[in-house]
Amino acid sequence: MDHNAAWAPPALQLPLPEELNARAMAARWLRAVASILAGAATGLVEFGYLMWTVFAAALQAVPGPHRKRIAHAVDEQAIRLTGMELRRVTRFHGPVHTDVLTPKRCRRYLSLRWMVGGLGLGVLLMLLLCFIVAGSMLSAWIFDGGWGFIENSDNRVDTWLVVLAALPGTMLTFVSAAGILGVGTLDRWLATEALGTSPQALLQQRVVELTNTRAEVIEAINDERRRIERDLHDGVQQRLVALGMLVGRARRAAAGADPLRDLLEQAQVAAQEAISELREVASRVYPVGLDDAGLHAALESLAERSSVAIRLDFQLTERLRSTLETAVYFVVSEAVTNAAKHANASLVEVSVARRDDRVHVVIRDDGVGGADPTGTGLSGLARRVAAVDGLFSVRSPRGGPTEVEASLPCA
Repeated sequence: MDHNAAWAPPALQLPLPEELNARAMAARWLRAVASILAGAATGLVEFGYLMWTVFAAALQAVPGPHRKRIAHAVDEQAIRLTGMELRRVTRFHGPVHTDVLTPKRCRRYLSLRWMVGGLGLGVLLMLLLCFIVAGSMLSAWIFDGGWGFIENSDNRVDTWLVVLAALPGTMLTFVSAAGILGVGTLDRWLATEALGTSPQALLQQRVVELTNTRAEVIEAINDERRRIERDLHDGVQQRLVALGMLVGRARRAAAGADPLRDLLEQAQVAAQEAISELREVASRVYPVGLDDAGLHAALESLAERSSVAIRLDFQLTERLRSTLETAVYFVVSEAVTNAAKHANASLVEVSVARRDDRVHVVIRDDGVGGADPTGTGLSGLARRVAAVDGLFSVRSPRGGPTEVEASLPCA
């Protein structure tokens, strides 16, 4: 081993993409040839159909009961021929995403499609002619024959003539072979443009579908929150209220027994505290009265229950959609809770206003500041706002004040 030889890293061999693989390219080219042969045949049928529609239009100009039958036959045949073309394109070039096939769109497609079929047949014949010319010249040159598509003045094919014809012949053969793939691409493009949806339109449609699906998921979550709130209010809370009433009756009945009275009094206090906590949990799951009374009443109820003073500036004159009202409520509720628990605030100012097509919510407190936007509460609010395509920001310098702002689209 030569230790003085320079070391070189091993060559990196990357696999070729599937579309550049020789076998895949050959298979694609053969599929394109088969598609052109089939498309040329269907192109003749479509040309005949277009001639028939001209004759049918002349017949329809004559009054009579036959006019509707002729129009129906023309439309039905257009849809049938278009369906046949789509099956051919899908088989040889891949699936095409189409909209609903209407007779008008199908007739417009067929009026162009027959020309693509003729173009494909012309390209295929040109390639075949290149092979025939090359084969005849090579045969005459190798076997010293006297017949070729291109000959010299002596009616012979010599070496110089083969060399001179090789360059343009090779270029023409390559262009014709590439034209086979080009016609296939044109065939699929025409079907997509005339009958289907472009990839960009499909992407936009997918975005709309995902947006609608996300909105439906949010609404389903809110529905589930409503159900849980109703179950807590109508089930567990009512049982606790009944328990508190029973304990109160028992305490009054045992007024003479001091130890028993004290225990029952403690039990009643515990039941009342459980009821208060349960009501608070229910309001956090889904605000009571939001659906019936609206966002303004729900925020006023929140201000009444809050342990910190809230100054509410509500400027909306119309109700928002349910998903948006729920998002605004929870933004205010969580921000107020954070101000009360972590900021030692004595006053929280809440502003809800509409500017153009967006609702702006600002919650400002006079606390110590230093809120962490990545914390569980604020990050959850950011996700909730983002779920309705809103913008969310937190400004909380050390020493305060803290300002939470959300901007949500009304549409």
